[in-house]
Amino acid sequence: MGIILGVSGGIAAYKSCELLRLLTESGYDVRVVPTPDALRFVGEATWAALSGQPVTATAWDDVHEVPHVRLGQAADLVLVAPATADLMARAAAGMSGDLLTAVLLTARCPVIFAPAMHTEMWQHPATQASVATLRGRGALVLEPAAGRLTGKDSGPGRLPEPAELLRVAVRVLARGTAGLAADLTGRQVVVSAGGTREELDPVRFLGNWSSGRQGYALAETAAARGAKVTLVAANVALDDPAGARVLHVTSAAQLRDAVREAALAADAVVMAAAVADYRPAARSDVKIKKTGAAPEPIRLVANPDILRELSADRLRPGQVIVGFGAETDDLIANGRAKLAAKGCDLLVVNKVGPGIGFGVSDNAAVVLAADGTQTPVARGPKAALADVIWDLVAAALAS
Repeated sequence: MGIILGVSGGIAAYKSCELLRLLTESGYDVRVVPTPDALRFVGEATWAALSGQPVTATAWDDVHEVPHVRLGQAADLVLVAPATADLMARAAAGMSGDLLTAVLLTARCPVIFAPAMHTEMWQHPATQASVATLRGRGALVLEPAAGRLTGKDSGPGRLPEPAELLRVAVRVLARGTAGLAADLTGRQVVVSAGGTREELDPVRFLGNWSSGRQGYALAETAAARGAKVTLVAANVALDDPAGARVLHVTSAAQLRDAVREAALAADAVVMAAAVADYRPAARSDVKIKKTGAAPEPIRLVANPDILRELSADRLRPGQVIVGFGAETDDLIANGRAKLAAKGCDLLVVNKVGPGIGFGVSDNAAVVLAADGTQTPVARGPKAALADVIWDLVAAALAS
């Protein structure tokens, strides 16, 4: 598959060298199209050496090949990283003063913009208007990451890490012609991921085996389909997904507070986290010592049932609520009982045990709907299950 990697004139252009390496090592044929200002940060020779392709920023080279038309026509994906405020403004206005903006006008494939700029520039109404225009035309404009910018500044505006941008590109390409329609554009979604921990003392906790991979796949896939994503992550060791706002929490109570606040503006909430049903009635402020005597029993109290609360409250009209049910046996019967008890719209029931469910890269599930239908998903990458779930959510939102 052929990818156009557009690079605009921002300091984050250096990260695109690593992105280019990851794309080519993944087997993609990549042609780099920088803006003239981008070449002030990373030179033409670097892009040509890494891509194995000729590099130019102007439409006046190799005019007989009509590059400003042919490149866009032949591409399977155009990925602009970094996308500066200036580049997005010119693209939104339909300008074509350099080769990259001309390619954007002729491309009929999915287009992804990965913004990178200072926080003030990202938040400026002019930039937000450009973003809204581009999204309205079907382009995928990712939310920038938050973190260290140039100098001493930090905040939203950081280019997502190259490995995360690769994952977005792979997901968009995998959707083929469906990738042209970012069907969750304009939707706000909340995803929970990971496993909560309930502290016994400063050293010990009650927890579970959830790695957060399924929740992260849901967040990554939703962002790749155009959604504005808030990911509430409980005790995970994964890189933040490109295009998602990530809130890190520890306990079930913290997760509940973060999810409910984010859900106030959400069209859909997907509770993929493994949330503890119980917590210790009391937490010791010091490490509980071993005395040689029989240990005192640990008294437990129930945690709030977050999924049931969300289903009952519907913090926004028309909100779609999705739950997960990890089971070891009788998936359908246990799942139907849980779906009725929780009151959610969809329940994803998956089997857990050694080598399946927790801590692995693939999953198998059945998605049960409140209307009685069920959608089986064969074992495969967790991203594939995520796409099925978002297909069902998008259909529910559309209806």
